[in-house]
Amino acid sequence: MKIQTLNMMVMLTSLLLYASEGSAQTSIWKVSKGSDTVFIGGTIHILPISEFPLPVEFTETFEKSNTIVFEVKMPDPADIEGQRAMMGGLAYAEGKTLKDDVSKETFEALNAYLSHFGATADQLAQFKPGMVASTLVAMEAQRSQLAGQGVDAYFMQLAARDGKSSEYLESLDFQINMLANMGAGEEDRFISETLVTLPELKHILKSTIKAWREGDTKKIEELVVETFKRESPASYDDVFTKRNHNWLSQIEAMFDDDDQEFVLVGAGHLVGDGSVIDLLEAKGYKVEQM
Repeated sequence: MKIQTLNMMVMLTSLLLYASEGSAQTSIWKVSKGSDTVFIGGTIHILPISEFPLPVEFTETFEKSNTIVFEVKMPDPADIEGQRAMMGGLAYAEGKTLKDDVSKETFEALNAYLSHFGATADQLAQFKPGMVASTLVAMEAQRSQLAGQGVDAYFMQLAARDGKSSEYLESLDFQINMLANMGAGEEDRFISETLVTLPELKHILKSTIKAWREGDTKKIEELVVETFKRESPASYDDVFTKRNHNWLSQIEAMFDDDDQEFVLVGAGHLVGDGSVIDLLEAKGYKVEQM
């Protein structure tokens, strides 16, 4: 499973946007310090091929940027050892399974859902809740014919093709650890809430795409941030608050140099109180939604 799926739990996070009719804005912000600028784009991590080409503002900003900054470097699918190590980091230690952390009722509900795909809960029981939830989202997106590489993956390919410099805000180990710990201490709630949300996923993803194109920050906050808070309140600070603060110092370091940076992160990190955009504004940067 690709690391982009790791972000799928930031999934019902970085995915969930919706936009009001007539909005003239996009999910890109221009952040200025004097004459120097950094562009920050909100992304969605699942995007079907039918939704290409991307909004012109994204491609134009990419073209005029020298350095493209992503959350994390995705592992090569051909790297078998790397993939195996990643999967191992998301699995329970020997002797423990998901059955030990969720109720019998929740495990049975998981099994009932997976039966529609010809699978069983026992086949996923070796993995921790974050991995299980990410897998469920990927399966439902596939069933809804909405699966596809996300905006981040697309621009990673373009950056490699065009020889643009790529930088990363986090390590692969960090994101694996984050997903492995997601839902810790509230495993039953986390899985049961995910199962409740899945029937709505097709509508959510379609709304997400419309919003991402038009940039309605109120709906992004409502559907991304509030959904995550409801599904996994104990993990919220680790997934959002702490990471936003960690990224702030890295983004500030991008000013006063010769590069034009285009930072691409999940859109849920760019809206509401405590978001990257909110933190930059609080520090006195000029911020304009494009």
